[in-house]
Amino acid sequence: MAAADWLPRSRNCPALGSEFQSPEMSPMAALSYCGVSVLLLLMGAPSGRAHIPPHNETARVARFVAHHCDWGALATISSHEPVRGQPFANVFSISDGARGHGSGVPYFYLTTMEISVQDLQENANASLTMSLAQTRYCREKHYDPQSPLCAHIILSGNMEKVDGKENATAKHALFSRHPEMIKWPHDHNWFFAKLNITNIWVLDYFGGIKTVTPDEYYKAKPWFGSLNIED
Repeated sequence: MAAADWLPRSRNCPALGSEFQSPEMSPMAALSYCGVSVLLLLMGAPSGRAHIPPHNETARVARFVAHHCDWGALATISSHEPVRGQPFANVFSISDGARGHGSGVPYFYLTTMEISVQDLQENANASLTMSLAQTRYCREKHYDPQSPLCAHIILSGNMEKVDGKENATAKHALFSRHPEMIKWPHDHNWFFAKLNITNIWVLDYFGGIKTVTPDEYYKAKPWFGSLNIED
């Protein structure tokens, strides 16, 4: 991409079912049971623990990580002295879709006032790293962020502005996960962008890093799972 292209059930409580009709459970008891159930759900009951895809389903693991991570480290080639031409990593909020509706496409909300975006105006190539260390999963499993069991992915490709119908898709994806963005200064000329993925690496188990093609990645049946993560 040329640099110029960058310019601008409520769930019914089980207690209100057949148990409610039981003489052993009064209406008040049923309602109390329901309240406890909701409280446990909000607190992250054990049933909400994480179950990531099997490590042999590499493409699904990649989609899982991409969906459950709200931010990532984006590496660009610096256009600024004194590190011009060298790798430069920066943190960005990202989203591939609203919770439970991930597309696999990493969307960004950017401004040309940002230093890494200025790098991308000269060289749109970038790499993005996301790790389940960002969630509660690895902490609850007592996995160090560098452990192969604490799954992380590296996506490389080129960044591009989105427009048309995809602009609305990116907006919904990001604002649903990062509502603060709505209030960011309008005079910063924010725009939506995505990483066009060309290469994917996955480390989620022992034996070395694995690769996934973009075609395999996007064709993989999403496994959104039940990951007990911090919102």
